[in-house]
Amino acid sequence: MRKITMLGTGLIGVFYTMAIHGQRSRDKVCVIYSRSEERGRKVAQDYGIPRSTTSMEDAINDPETDLVVIGLPNDLHLEAVRLCAKAKKGVLCTKPLGRTAAEAKEMLRLVEEAGIFHGYLEDLVYTPKTLKSLETVKAGALGKILWVRSRETHPGPHSDWFWNSKVSGGGAIIDLGCHCIEIARNYIGKEVMPIEAMCWAATQVKPIDAEDHAIGLVKYANGAIAQFEVSWNFRGGMDLRDEVSGSEGVIRIDHFLRTGFEVFTAVGLGEYVAEKSEASKGWIFPVGDEVNTLGYNHMFTDMFSSFENGTSPMETFYDGYIVNAIIDACYKSAQTKKWEPIQLDIWRGRTDIKEERVLIEHDADHYLVKEEKLPDGRKKIILKEKSSGKIIEKVV
Repeated sequence: MRKITMLGTGLIGVFYTMAIHGQRSRDKVCVIYSRSEERGRKVAQDYGIPRSTTSMEDAINDPETDLVVIGLPNDLHLEAVRLCAKAKKGVLCTKPLGRTAAEAKEMLRLVEEAGIFHGYLEDLVYTPKTLKSLETVKAGALGKILWVRSRETHPGPHSDWFWNSKVSGGGAIIDLGCHCIEIARNYIGKEVMPIEAMCWAATQVKPIDAEDHAIGLVKYANGAIAQFEVSWNFRGGMDLRDEVSGSEGVIRIDHFLRTGFEVFTAVGLGEYVAEKSEASKGWIFPVGDEVNTLGYNHMFTDMFSSFENGTSPMETFYDGYIVNAIIDACYKSAQTKKWEPIQLDIWRGRTDIKEERVLIEHDADHYLVKEEKLPDGRKKIILKEKSSGKIIEKVV
């Protein structure tokens, strides 16, 4: 049984608590920290948590707990990690790890020098669909991964601090892009170095100082491209979609909004339908098991099992640092309107990977360009002659 200190009583802290109490059941949040005494007492009562406190240090140092989960605003992550390192307690931190790569690098240094367990709570790489898709990719079913597109859009975050760029570290990119970037890293291969980024970002609708909409490209050393689309202006709920394209196949995933569960109601379904949902009447799209759909159950199972076994989880602070470094380059590119190099002071992946084309041989003298069936049943083959470079076609 894991006894947990939970830092935070906002939406993410509540989701985390629901997953911890619901999935393995033997794990319990025993102490909860909230900046609001009233809110802390309420969440403690709702979820059967023995103690709540408004002191982060007291919560972390509680002698009954052995692992700390950070579900706090971004500007408090570093402080919380520093206290965990001082207390020699394992720590799991929500996304993004830091507001910048420099903050994330410091958090990585703290946990590694303290020799404590650390996990990066990137839930969207743990969704059941993503885990199955990653198995498919690792089995080689898609061939070489060439392009990954990840999209997260919704009407905007649920708490005021997200909208303050000094607290959050930015806008839609730091909030949503961190998900998309790490999803793509998992498909392309974490051992493959991200080398440069190009990003467009703008403030189109919201009265804020940060971007509310952005599109970015991240190029990897093997030539693969990751594309993210993020927005706080999307109307109609939360749209989570991924596409993975390889030399031998494609995967398309719809995680949220359109999952095959659709309801029409003229009288309404109550106030809450699903995270970021904007309507409770008309056509609505509930989620059967929201905590599981978003990956929280599998994420905490991996984290706690790794902690018990003395192994590293699928996502660590190192991964969070790499994501922050990519985000830094995206923000710089949004300003310069140029491809910007990704500055990695720490890189533990491969350095020998080069960009390679995927060429398919038809025979000893030709490469295959394409083959297709014609309407009359014949097959057309497009070939390239190796010796001359000439493109030819054959109809069989």
